[in-house]
Amino acid sequence: MVAVPAALDQPGLRLRAAELLALRPDAVSRARHRPATRRPGALPASPQGGGMDLRELRAYVEGDDPRRIDPAASARTGIPHIRSFHEDRDDTTLLIADFRAPMLWGTGSALRSVRAAHYLAGIGWQAVQRSGNVAALALTDAGVAAIAQGQGDRQMSAVAHMLADEHDLALSRPVAQPQGGLAALASRAARMVAPGSRVHLATSADAISDADAPALTRLARRRRLVIALIVDPAETAPQDRSLAVTDGRDFRHGRLRASDRSAILGRLRALGARIDEVLP
Repeated sequence: MVAVPAALDQPGLRLRAAELLALRPDAVSRARHRPATRRPGALPASPQGGGMDLRELRAYVEGDDPRRIDPAASARTGIPHIRSFHEDRDDTTLLIADFRAPMLWGTGSALRSVRAAHYLAGIGWQAVQRSGNVAALALTDAGVAAIAQGQGDRQMSAVAHMLADEHDLALSRPVAQPQGGLAALASRAARMVAPGSRVHLATSADAISDADAPALTRLARRRRLVIALIVDPAETAPQDRSLAVTDGRDFRHGRLRASDRSAILGRLRALGARIDEVLP
């Protein structure tokens, strides 16, 4: 446990695991899939493929892949037969929370980092409803914490407590020299989940640098990458008055103006990822 200063131990500033667990949908409404395979986190997809579960055994017709001809059935019937199998679609969701310094502020009811965790928890609970696997990464300026993939409410409880603990760490122990960034995190994410998995990264537009682009592009190439940009009210509808800004030593006064995010949104979409703006 990390000791959080009393001034930060307030709703919207400190993230608590109970908040994320409270986002769990009513268990009665869950519709569970029953995958043909026994591999956890896999769902049978509709197209035929190269899985291990038999879909059908039928006579060969022109256009079928001759590599799927079943010798035993063909010999038994005297005509060529082919086997087709269910193609297992991996239903693993990786949640990535960015708790670095650019996320640790907010002018609304909660810090951007807290809203990011709430967004990811909602995605995680949806995966649990599908009986899919959930894994998680949390990035702070001090490093990375991870939860390996698993299923069910117990897994989401582990994810919620990890996110809360890492958020406490980010709030209470500022790091002068941040360790790593999104580029290294994207490479680690690719090692954690298989191609075809869903990857949800909750961050902000100003936290993604040009140096992160190649690694994020590689991650999006074989996985379904969604970059959720947590947008603060000050970015969309800033107050029309002068504000004081300080870094703890110097003070400045100025006015905020709504940000034009069109350019950065276009740049991020070019990575091959889906971009979701999480508005206030």
